[in-house]
Amino acid sequence: MLFDYHMHTPLCGHATGHPREYAAEAARQGLGEIGFSEHNPMPEKFDDWRMDLGDFPKYLELLAEARRDHPRLPIRVGLECDFIPGREQWIQELAKKADFDYLIGAVHYITPDWDVDNPLKLDRWKQQPVEEVWTRYFRALGQAAQSGLFDFLAHPDLVKKFGHIPEGDLVPYYKGALDAIEASKMAIEVSTAGLRKEVAEIYPSVQFLKEAFRRKIPVLISSDSHAPQEVGYEFQKAVSLVKEIGYRELTAFKQRQKVRIPIS
Repeated sequence: MLFDYHMHTPLCGHATGHPREYAAEAARQGLGEIGFSEHNPMPEKFDDWRMDLGDFPKYLELLAEARRDHPRLPIRVGLECDFIPGREQWIQELAKKADFDYLIGAVHYITPDWDVDNPLKLDRWKQQPVEEVWTRYFRALGQAAQSGLFDFLAHPDLVKKFGHIPEGDLVPYYKGALDAIEASKMAIEVSTAGLRKEVAEIYPSVQFLKEAFRRKIPVLISSDSHAPQEVGYEFQKAVSLVKEIGYRELTAFKQRQKVRIPIS
């Protein structure tokens, strides 16, 4: 049974389609369940690509509408939450605002003013060595795992989105974050969204996944959909990848508890 837990809504300002349309596409593909994970609101205006706090009730309403239209398809409730040092208490408060099935941890910001995957800030890559950017990113990813706030981590090597990748062995960059993820017993997302980006590669890399498998870190497959037609995007490529590496099950969530799903 395949499922897709990383899907957005128009409330983030850069996605299209009602959740019922995502659900319809998932049903058409035969997915066993889906989940929505809008970018978490902040208590103040933070950037222009996340749901406003005032729209949170609307978010839950949209998901309820999708559930009414697709009663046979389990639709989970989640959030994609930015890990930002000093904002941990806010995530704890958000976690109480709904009966969440999962919270996804994500690292977008490596400094207070640089969301490293933002195409409007590509010039920032010219201002410091790629090695330093990668070091900061994976340090933050490890801190996200150590925080205990999340159920799984989104697109674990998002920092490669635009194709800025250090030369040589990348495992030293990954190691600290992977150690923290292993210790936290978290899962990681295998995201096909990278195939739609400049890097044209699944998140995370094959080497990262091999290291994760060696540490027995659980995985799940997601699309990071921002439009209904992206639901389940290239899932067979992701399934083939995780099976080739050695995985035989995926990890689903219900009420923030892990559920093991064999890969057929």
